[in-house]
Amino acid sequence: MGRRHGNAMSRRQALRLAGTGLGLAVLGAGSWGCSPEEEVGGPGGGGTATPAGDKGGDTFTTPPPGTAPKPLWQQATVNDDLAGIHSLAVFGDTVVVSGDPLVGRDIVSGKEKWSRPGVTVPGAKLINGGGTLYLASAEYDGDVVGLDPATGKETWRSRLGKEYEQPRPIAADDRHVYVLAGVLEEDFSTPTNVIAAIDTASGRIAWREQRDKGTDEYGIIAAVVGERLAYTDYRENVTVRDTTTGRQLWTKKIGRSNHRRFAVHEDLMIVADGQRLRAFALSAGTERWSLATEEFSAFNDPQVLDGVLYASDSVRGMWAVDPGTGKTVWHNEDLLETAAEAWQFAKVDGTLYGATEHDKDGGVHAFDAATGKLRWTYNDGAGAIQQWYVAGGAGKRLAVMHEKRLYALPAV
Repeated sequence: MGRRHGNAMSRRQALRLAGTGLGLAVLGAGSWGCSPEEEVGGPGGGGTATPAGDKGGDTFTTPPPGTAPKPLWQQATVNDDLAGIHSLAVFGDTVVVSGDPLVGRDIVSGKEKWSRPGVTVPGAKLINGGGTLYLASAEYDGDVVGLDPATGKETWRSRLGKEYEQPRPIAADDRHVYVLAGVLEEDFSTPTNVIAAIDTASGRIAWREQRDKGTDEYGIIAAVVGERLAYTDYRENVTVRDTTTGRQLWTKKIGRSNHRRFAVHEDLMIVADGQRLRAFALSAGTERWSLATEEFSAFNDPQVLDGVLYASDSVRGMWAVDPGTGKTVWHNEDLLETAAEAWQFAKVDGTLYGATEHDKDGGVHAFDAATGKLRWTYNDGAGAIQQWYVAGGAGKRLAVMHEKRLYALPAV
């Protein structure tokens, strides 16, 4: 519990009890960024130009402490916020945003490299496997399409026929695209759904396994780790299957839905389960370790980068954890009075970048990865409450998205 001053409840206690963070001032609000009045280029590739003197290299000036860097460029985007954590992705030097049209931009210049209208369904997750971008077909014909993210050209297509109702990719590797799909009955209803693997060589189903009755055709978050396909769902299940046969190895209930992300590290699957982070062995489901946050607080979804697990909590604490043992590396509680907690992370060299959610006073935080100290926060000043996104790009560049704006920030 937080410190008390007299009989008054501390602000930390109030936030824990409320479980929310409400519009506190952001450290470093006077960024070197573009003002919200600056014109954003249209989808055709205008926008803010790369600064003079930057020839696409990675030498950027480090701003003073507490001051965020200026964006290298900004562009309008058709982001519809329906694909969640899979809305923004970087493939090599190409940044892609889920939406229609699907557009690939050069992360150095911001210029449009390709545009594909009508190629996928609304809210399609950007699923990468073996260098191919897999998407549900916009034709609602039961196909999954594969694009070359560098050119936007179609390089692969499944041929599943009409038996399956709109398969939706959830994960991919070099051998398979894993999909969730309803099975069409004669009356065109889909009372059952399956999880299936499509062979990337033939485009045909390698295996399919029917899920339990009552399970939803949505809400699946999945990851492939070697020979294991791990996933969680809205029904608070954690499940692991064999990627070769589809056989379910184990499943168990947890206390909270993981609807955005879980972390994987070597042979472990790490999930946020309310007040605890829990690590399960992928092979058998045995719990290897558990870490609790503070009272009246809950962990947000974790992420492993460069061998360290990072997670925030609902009272704006930031955590760095050894993913193999669950031991705390550092725990930063300094954000209570200054900034919103991060929900998505990227790391470049010694800096951890975190994008915040649903907070107009948030943005993209830069933390010293060794200590957790907040270095700066970038906010575009637009005042929009939509969540922020961040992804590591080519060299020392970050792809950042907020509302319908796409930015490149120098990773300094």
